[in-house]
Amino acid sequence: MPQAVRYTPDLEAPKPEEAGIHDEMIATFRKIQETTFADYGHAVRGVHAKAHGLLKGRLEVQGGLPPELAQGVFARPGGYDAVLRLSTNPGDILDDSVSTPRGLALKIVGVEGERLPGAEGRTQDFVMANAPAFSAKDAAAFLGNLKLLAATTDTPQIFKKGVSALMRGIESLLEALGTKSATVIGLGGQPATHILGETFYTQVPVRWGDYVAKLSVAPASPNLTALTGKSLDLGASPDALREAVSAFFADQGAEWEVRAQLLTNPETMPVEDASAVWPEEESPYVTVARIAVPRQETWNAEKRRSLDDGLAFSPWHGIAAHRPLGSIMRARQAVYPKSAGFRAEHNGCPIHEPR
Repeated sequence: MPQAVRYTPDLEAPKPEEAGIHDEMIATFRKIQETTFADYGHAVRGVHAKAHGLLKGRLEVQGGLPPELAQGVFARPGGYDAVLRLSTNPGDILDDSVSTPRGLALKIVGVEGERLPGAEGRTQDFVMANAPAFSAKDAAAFLGNLKLLAATTDTPQIFKKGVSALMRGIESLLEALGTKSATVIGLGGQPATHILGETFYTQVPVRWGDYVAKLSVAPASPNLTALTGKSLDLGASPDALREAVSAFFADQGAEWEVRAQLLTNPETMPVEDASAVWPEEESPYVTVARIAVPRQETWNAEKRRSLDDGLAFSPWHGIAAHRPLGSIMRARQAVYPKSAGFRAEHNGCPIHEPR
């Protein structure tokens, strides 16, 4: 194990202007949600509106972890019920041929410990995407991206499909040259691959008890690792990703590893710069738990009501031992409750934490 840096408050550096940025973000999220509510007659999330799978499983914390990793939820061996929501990034519900970054929201149920402010229930959430770092450095930069999303929410799909096809072509050329572009992927250049083969990352850090870490969830069972990088015809159906997830779990289960990357060098692993990829040669991701999801129906009316409409996922739903850190996380603390509140108010469906 590399030498982990202990958490201290000076790892964070909030700026005085953040409160104003948060207010602008709340207003921008509301603009997106009002636009989509007018289109659909149903309130959806301001980002990651479209779910591709709603899964129930079991998370098992492994034993024998070194003290630096045996922290918070992962302090001792044990099992928890878990809910997983697979999604894609936009705040409007698009055909899957508009290929954008993928997300995974993980909710661990039955967690004990001191709660974060306003965190009801006994759950711990981790919100992830399929890239090791966030697309923007801080909340101010993310606000610019969010305003672009708001401005293009009602753009006709035919235009978005054309842009996405162009971006995928550019990204393919870049990857053939051995590189990637988060900007190109974010604009619709996400490669047309199977979502169940993706590795997902928190992208930004959280407290890891006495330490600090980023998390990832990676395919572990052979039937998942076989899907990593596997092409999928996203034009075959408007809901190609959802149908692929449903077909997979119709006759088999799967397992993922939960991995933690400890902060070992504040210079190369900054807390406030969410766009920084923490170098794995300095601190590798180490497995701390495993998620098993059995064969099941991954999309139906009951799951949509109880898990998609009835739940909210936020890194601020959790315990103090995993308090979110950095500018992006502070913005989420301000914005996410407002977005969830909009859905609850307009759908007449209370947002609740599972027992």
